[in-house]
Order: sequence, then structure tokens, then C-alpha cells
Amino acid sequence: MSGTIAQRKDDHVRLAVEQQRRPAAGNQFDEVTFVHHALAGLDRDQVSLATSFAGLTWPVPLYINAMTGGSAGTGRINAALAAAAHQTGVPIASGSMSAYFKDPGCAGTFSVLRENNPGGFVMANVNATASVDNARAAVDLLAADALQIHVNTVQETVMPEGDRSFASWVPQIAAIAAAVQVPVIVKEVGFGLSRRSVQQLAGLGVAVADLGGRGGTDFAAIENGRRPLGDYAYLDGWGLSTAACLLDAAGAGLPVLASGGVRHPLDVARALALGAGAVGASGTFLRTLLDGGPDALITQITTWLDQLAALLTLLGAAHPAALTSCDVLIGGRLREFCADRGIDTAALARRSTTGPAGRKGDGEAR
Repeated sequence: MSGTIAQRKDDHVRLAVEQQRRPAAGNQFDEVTFVHHALAGLDRDQVSLATSFAGLTWPVPLYINAMTGGSAGTGRINAALAAAAHQTGVPIASGSMSAYFKDPGCAGTFSVLRENNPGGFVMANVNATASVDNARAAVDLLAADALQIHVNTVQETVMPEGDRSFASWVPQIAAIAAAVQVPVIVKEVGFGLSRRSVQQLAGLGVAVADLGGRGGTDFAAIENGRRPLGDYAYLDGWGLSTAACLLDAAGAGLPVLASGGVRHPLDVARALALGAGAVGASGTFLRTLLDGGPDALITQITTWLDQLAALLTLLGAAHPAALTSCDVLIGGRLREFCADRGIDTAALARRSTTGPAGRKGDGEAR
């Protein structure tokens, strides 16, 4: 196993957890508020957490998103994450498998995701420069049910050894999507996918966009932490929040998943109400695992799912997609973003009586 690659992977985990342990900055999910209707509630046994999108059906609208792999320590983390996924029934994604392509000796740090979760939904993960052969190899190693392609121009720019050539990414995403036999999900790593980006992906054979917005793990800050002088500190706060991405991408032509800055079940409900088919978390779960062990993570995920069902019950949503008919208020800077992007926030506040809201001037359903 390459010492340089393994050290980078261990550094990423260390710096990500350090971020999680610092007081959180503002999160635009807090600018999304449900309008309370006191008589809207259902009986708990009327609520199902099953969700469907892009021809996939998951038993719950929550997943463990891409984190790590490539070193002995990160292999142990993946083993524990996979065991938690197996116990709770949530889908799980691998971290970037680039380390495996450079050093096949670290294959076990990724394949443990399938070994410890034999019947679960597992997603492999490659970058947008991966060859078609490597993308297929990643799917095969994990017997993956889907393939994530992560896009991370900001992280690569700050990473001392990062990529500096991005022009090939669009055609390569299309080539991979055409070549693999599983659905392809393109995800940002924490800087968000805009409406324009989602529309581009819709024409490339991609099945789903994971919006991966600002608010969670900041990989620009992580890579800056690996630089002696922190040269790119001015990129702090770069990108679109996950809530902004959800509002911006409505009706853009692809099913979307939401990740980035998801802190608790209310954030999950907010993201579902803004159109996500399912919601991913990573940093929050990583901190729980490292601080409390596998049992603590299993307890946390189980609690999140129980509380999410409770929230659907009080909101009168019989299933996750029904949350898109709930009235929501958009405030603060997120409301300013919507005004500038032509998103009708007033319509979002009246969905329970007037139906899906639309973007001003384009007639697209939300």
C-alpha cells in the first residue's frame, strides 16, 4: 500500500473529524421552515419511509455517503460503516477508489463494504478522470449496485498534488455512464451542483445528481490544512449550500439526492421537502463512529430513522415524496438567492392548497 496515498487518506479523516468537532458555522437548512398545520397529522402506521427515484427503491431515504478507503485505518472505518449499514438497512457509498487503481494492494479497504454488508445497497466511487476500465473494476470489486462519480474542482485546485485539467470531465462522465451496467450518480464533494450543472448531467446518461452542497465537510479547508502556508484560505465558504442547490435544481431534468451539512432528522425532512429523493450524511456519522464506536453509530442511525418517521407523521406525509406538498417558508440569505435565481418562494409556502410550485417564467413543476 502506497505510503503517500495512505497518509493522504488518513489526513483527510483526521481533518474532517477536526472540522466536525469545531462549532458549526451557519447552515442554510435553518432558513427552511415548515408551516405548521395543527390538524395535518397521520397515524404512525400510515407512514412508510420507502423512497423511489431513477428506477431505484430504497427502504429508507437516508444513506451513508462517500467517506474513505485506501489505508489500513480507513479500511477499519469502512468495515464499521458497512456493519452499521447492514444493521440499519441504509445504503452506503465508498470513498474515492483512486487509491485502489494506483495500488491494488489496498483493495480490501474498499471491498469490506460489501463483505460486511452482503445484501445491502452499495455504491462504488470514482473520480471524473477514471478510465472506463477502472470504473468497471470499481463496480466489480464492490459488486456495486450503483456508481458514484465525484466532481471536485475546488478540492483539486487546493490539493497540492491535485488535478489541474478539467476539460475532459464532461465527455468522460458520458463515456463511463454509457459503459457501466449500473446507474451512475454524479456527486459534488461539498461545493454544490447548480441548476446548469444538473441540466448538463441530464444529457450525459447520468441517472441521478447528488447535489453535495456547502455546509458539511469542507474539502478546500482540508486540503488547505495540508499546505504549510494555507495558501487558499480565501476560498472558505465557496460554493452553494445544499438547500440552495435543491431549490435551484428543481425541474432541471434529473432526480436529485441531497448531501452536505445534514445535521439531524429535521434537515433530512427539509431536504426531502425541497425535492431530494434521499439524503446522505457523512461527517456527522464519521464523528459518531470515531467518538463512540460502531454501536453508537447504529444507535444514531436508528434514532434518525425513527425521528424522521415521527416528523412525517406530524406533517401528514405518508411517504417521503409527500413532503414536497408540505408548505415551507424560505428566509434569510437563502430567500435572497431564490429572488436572484427566479425561484418563487411564495408558491413554496402554499403548496398544500395550490400544488407544486414553479420557477418564475419557465413553468417547470417543482
